[in-house]
Amino acid sequence: MQERDTATTLEAVQRREAQHFLPVARRLPVAIARGSGSRVWDVAGNELVDLTAGWGVNAIGHCHPALVEAISSQAGQLMQTTNFMYSLPQLDLIETLARITPPELTRTFLLSSGTEAMDGAIKLAHRATGRARYVSTEGSFHGRSLGALAVIGQAHHRAPYEALLKQGNAVVPFNDVDAARAAIDDETAAFIVEPVQGEGGVNPVALGYLAAVQEACREHGALLILDEIQTGIGRTGKMFALEHDDVVPDVLAIGKMLGGGVPIAGFLCTEAVAATVQAGDQGGTYAGNVLTCAAANAVIRVIEEDKLVERAASLGEALLTKLSTFAREHPDACEVARGRGLLCGLVLKDAELAGRVQSTAIERGVLVNVAGGNVLRFFPALNIPADDLWSSLDLLLELVAAG
Repeated sequence: MQERDTATTLEAVQRREAQHFLPVARRLPVAIARGSGSRVWDVAGNELVDLTAGWGVNAIGHCHPALVEAISSQAGQLMQTTNFMYSLPQLDLIETLARITPPELTRTFLLSSGTEAMDGAIKLAHRATGRARYVSTEGSFHGRSLGALAVIGQAHHRAPYEALLKQGNAVVPFNDVDAARAAIDDETAAFIVEPVQGEGGVNPVALGYLAAVQEACREHGALLILDEIQTGIGRTGKMFALEHDDVVPDVLAIGKMLGGGVPIAGFLCTEAVAATVQAGDQGGTYAGNVLTCAAANAVIRVIEEDKLVERAASLGEALLTKLSTFAREHPDACEVARGRGLLCGLVLKDAELAGRVQSTAIERGVLVNVAGGNVLRFFPALNIPADDLWSSLDLLLELVAAG
């Protein structure tokens, strides 16, 4: 038996992982051991402010006491059963989701990941319309399963598996109403779009875009699917980003922040769409898992009790203002700042600069994400202390200015 290297250094972790991990992820030079609130500590004990929130997942920060208590309490009662049986945590959650989403979205199905939610939404649209053609947008990200890859708007993710994917789907420029209208036809099952593209570089839809697209869908009997896996549960300063445009989709996919750190996602749909399904259309071993449902119930409760949606709106506005001012003052390094709520991006002119800032920031005690190649993406916990946000931002802007 091989002796395990137990040294608590980044190099020791890298040596161990190199022997067994499938090398499909480009790791940053940091190994996180624990987290609390908006701070994390690496294996050597170095402290960092986390502006990534686990890719936007940790809605209420790392290891929030209410979330830890909910998971611990549920774990002591029941962790897993099957979806052939009723369970109270799942019932509580779907009732809560019905309360906080538009009343037209009456039916919910819960899964383990955003990718599964998007696969389920795609299947749902096919079942409801009998069609198999989908329209999505350039730069979009909907997951890496074959179903999700078939509609993803990033060619570098799709290309390696082109032979396995159904042909005939359309990918149109984001925020281009005329292009969307031209692509949606009587063969279209659904138009799929993120209200704010996250992985694609923090691109918000223009006001009025979703309503125009929905009108085109209705003209042709197609569905509108909103992918709110990254934007839902308060991220954009509304409980759901659809509220910015007062649009109700036929299907709404959610995930990430719903579990606050545990794997849960799902989709909601209208009664008309739900009426087309049959038993067995959707499923999953962990669909509606009681442990993750209990966690999600705690996350939503904290968000509502602590008014974190409103905080995301006000703090996000201040963040975007500061980023926009910096971008105007540093035109050689920056193109623009954009976003909604606590999902903001600073678009740099140089992808290499974005990478350097990300790496140097780790050395200086800040975790930040790069999206779309050249965009510094800010999506911290909704309850990040203001001092942590502003001090970390000052450091990052200093690094950008220094080049």
